[in-house]
Amino acid sequence: MEKQKYYISTAIAYTSGKPHIGNTYEIILADSIARFKRMQGYDVYFQTGTDEHGQKIEQKAEDLGVTPKELVDNVSGQIKRIWDLMNTSYDKFIRTTDHDHEVQVQKIFKKLYDQGDIYKGFYEGLYCTECESFYTESQLADGKCPECGSEVTSTKEEAYFFKMSKYAPRLIDYINEHPEFIQPASRKNEMINNFLKPGLQDLCVSRTSFSWGIPVSFDPKHVVYVWLDALTNYITGIGYDCDGNSSDQFKKYWPADLHLIGKDIVRFHTIYWPIFLMALDLPLPKQIFGHPWLLQNDGKMSKSKGNVIYADDLADLFGVDAVRYFVLHEMPFENDGVITWELMVERMNSELANTLGNLVNRTISMSNKYFGGVVNDTGASEDPDDEFKSVVTSTRSKVEAKMKELRVADAITEIFNLFKRCNKYIDETMPWVLAKDPNKKDRLSTVLYNLVEGICIGTNLLEPYMPETTERILSQLNIGKRAYDDLSMFGLYPSGTKVTDKPEILFKRLDVRETMDKVEALKPIHRESKENQDSGQDTKDPDKRKPVIDIESKEEITIDDFDKMQFQVGEIISCEAVKKSRKLLCSQVKIGSRVKQIVSGIKAHYTPEEMVGKKVMVLVNLKPAKLAGVISEGMILCSEDTDGNLSLVIPEKKMPSGAEIC
Repeated sequence: MEKQKYYISTAIAYTSGKPHIGNTYEIILADSIARFKRMQGYDVYFQTGTDEHGQKIEQKAEDLGVTPKELVDNVSGQIKRIWDLMNTSYDKFIRTTDHDHEVQVQKIFKKLYDQGDIYKGFYEGLYCTECESFYTESQLADGKCPECGSEVTSTKEEAYFFKMSKYAPRLIDYINEHPEFIQPASRKNEMINNFLKPGLQDLCVSRTSFSWGIPVSFDPKHVVYVWLDALTNYITGIGYDCDGNSSDQFKKYWPADLHLIGKDIVRFHTIYWPIFLMALDLPLPKQIFGHPWLLQNDGKMSKSKGNVIYADDLADLFGVDAVRYFVLHEMPFENDGVITWELMVERMNSELANTLGNLVNRTISMSNKYFGGVVNDTGASEDPDDEFKSVVTSTRSKVEAKMKELRVADAITEIFNLFKRCNKYIDETMPWVLAKDPNKKDRLSTVLYNLVEGICIGTNLLEPYMPETTERILSQLNIGKRAYDDLSMFGLYPSGTKVTDKPEILFKRLDVRETMDKVEALKPIHRESKENQDSGQDTKDPDKRKPVIDIESKEEITIDDFDKMQFQVGEIISCEAVKKSRKLLCSQVKIGSRVKQIVSGIKAHYTPEEMVGKKVMVLVNLKPAKLAGVISEGMILCSEDTDGNLSLVIPEKKMPSGAEIC
């Protein structure tokens, strides 16, 4: 029987800077839904990625003295690294600078123009660079952008427009006929009452005031404006072809089952995107969920406020699964959630270390102490076994019901209610008392079996939210994952199985003061990082970041010695990690019309994704050598500071591949 498909996507992250934990929450949430669907037996396709065009990118790159492509390569690499760090199981990471995406965006624009949905006009109005959105005077809040509070500028330029009003009545009907389309329901009412009913203005879909975008194929002084470019990633990423030659993957997975997005971009996904799809004669996604924000105590996270918390810092202090647990469990369905370091410590100690970690540890320890680790069901049942088993076996259906409504926090609560019931069962049965009575040996054995079985079922249900923890617990119980359909049945843990004789501590209790001292130590690091980025020092003038470095002088050479070395500008066209090496990256470097393979020991400083697209300085006539079994045909030049940090040596100005360095 063919599996039922399930296509889930996140919004693509904007490549303006490193994502904080509020941004990272979305990919973790999507991952938990994707994993749960896979556990249920669905054929899941999970897509995420980065949005890389726009005026804000172009301006920031200019400020930093790099090309827009160099900037987005770097930031996209950072985003992907954090998505991977948080153990997210996406199937595709799309970038809007991907060639196949750009080609399809140009085709889509041309098709919509040819059929009369796009026309050329003239735009004059107020523009927010931060949000990349246009506003009328009446839409401003105290004269500023109603979304982010930034200053707006008066803009006047030639532009192409999309006839939004043509499709508005059809969209209103669709939303009313499909109450599940926009979730939560409060978002639906906002879209209809605030945007659709008052009447839609035609949408500006091209710009001429900047060049970092996808050129309009038939009018190249225009670039496609961000929303038509970014939103179409959901179909281009799975093989949509505007000429009618879409891939089997597109035919299989479209329409998407769920677009998971932040509440601040609901308007673009529930009004602009459905109308674009209607114009392309494509089905609409089945559901769009606008999740709330994860806030600090003093409001929305921002670098200017200095209240940003990053996922990698959290993971260093608490572990990846603890971070996943926190952001998923502490976020309400409709209202904004709050994250603080102190609250993280409290949850770590109470829920993870105590409710779950201590339960697993003492159950395994008692099994070892009383039965040499062998878990047997002797059938010696007493009160309160029936009620305990009922709680355990009913948890799966409760979790499923919550997940069907995307109430992920509530689903996790149901699982931890199971673990709490296991702890209560220990208090009720008192195994340490049973162990003192030889006549109660069978009863003690069954009590421990019931506990192991309860933990096993709860742990399997926990996998979508805390996958590493699930593996660690099941490994200690010496059992593999159980089929989803079996998680409502009690007694499938094989009697006679031996648990580990050395239970590990899953979560260590933390001291609040010690943890906050570590947090304080992070602030100067982030402050320096922000100052460097804001000033452009990290790319324009790296010498100002650190004191000067004096190194031991080498023997003098003559100009003849120097002439033996050939240095040229190379462009990295692909890069991958060298297998079985912790240090090496293997790059394919285009030097003029040639491509050389160069192996470099820079894996600790750059990801393969960060390397691609960079212009670098290359020693091209170095004798080939084999490193970790891979041939290297040159050397990429780097600089190194006193801390061992490496930085690629790149041309100050735009230079073509193959340019001689002399």
